[in-house]
Amino acid sequence: MPYDCVLMVKQVPDTTNVTADAMRKDGTVNRGALPAIFNPEDKYALEAALEVRDRHGGSVTAISMGPPKAADILRECLYRGVDRAILLTDRRAAASDTLATSYILAQAVKTIGRFDIVFAGRQAIDGDTAQVGPQCAQKLGVTQITYLEELVSIEDRTIRIRRNFGDGWEIVEAELPVLVTVMNTANRPRPAAARKIMRFKRARVEMEVASEVSAAMKSASADERADQVARRVDTLREGGLLIEQWDLDTIGADLSRCGLAGSPTKVYKVQSIVLTKEGYTEVPPTEEATRQMIRELIVDHTLG
Repeated sequence: MPYDCVLMVKQVPDTTNVTADAMRKDGTVNRGALPAIFNPEDKYALEAALEVRDRHGGSVTAISMGPPKAADILRECLYRGVDRAILLTDRRAAASDTLATSYILAQAVKTIGRFDIVFAGRQAIDGDTAQVGPQCAQKLGVTQITYLEELVSIEDRTIRIRRNFGDGWEIVEAELPVLVTVMNTANRPRPAAARKIMRFKRARVEMEVASEVSAAMKSASADERADQVARRVDTLREGGLLIEQWDLDTIGADLSRCGLAGSPTKVYKVQSIVLTKEGYTEVPPTEEATRQMIRELIVDHTLG
């Protein structure tokens, strides 16, 4: 029996390459100073979705919410074999917290239509909340299974999953449809396929096409540029190389639940930690030395 899967993926700043420029003076993250990457655990969710399709048939649709640059990770999804890619991009979605983000993504999944399994990475490295997947499940009204470590079986409309809960594991069973969040121990993501790279490296969303046309036709009129964009988009669509581009209107979103207006999260305080001490202190591996180290850390207010 074939199963239709939806994959939620995210482009995130690479937090492993943090430099002095990565933080602004107000303590907020300067995302422009960090390279953007495919959220690591989303790659394991991608592999899990592809494995379901490969074993049982069906389809995999990848969707990402973000700026036009996020089309990069959708191309990576195409390189690995997804059947359809959608970029949800809209300035009105800016500053969305997890509640608003999950609402928008749930609306997008509903717009896609029929689905059996929604896959997502356990959490994104830029927020580390692990909230968006479960919140999407609640808004979709489907069962959620978190921390997938192994997809044991799918028979008829029943899925069995081994999930990790920290101190051990358990096998859980649920009727489809379900939303599943995937851990980085679940599988080994496949590499991009060379033939698919050669084909889909030219895939674009319409906003990327418009940007390329503007750069190449600086002296042309607005009408001439619009005509060129329309022709290029038609060519991409005919060749199966057009990454779909949606906005909040496409998914019928309630704007009061999107962006800053739909985000109840409030930042109480931002604290910038600056390490000023140079060198290091060697602590002997004795009980008394450890007690002394803890006393010093408390006195210096490093702890407590």
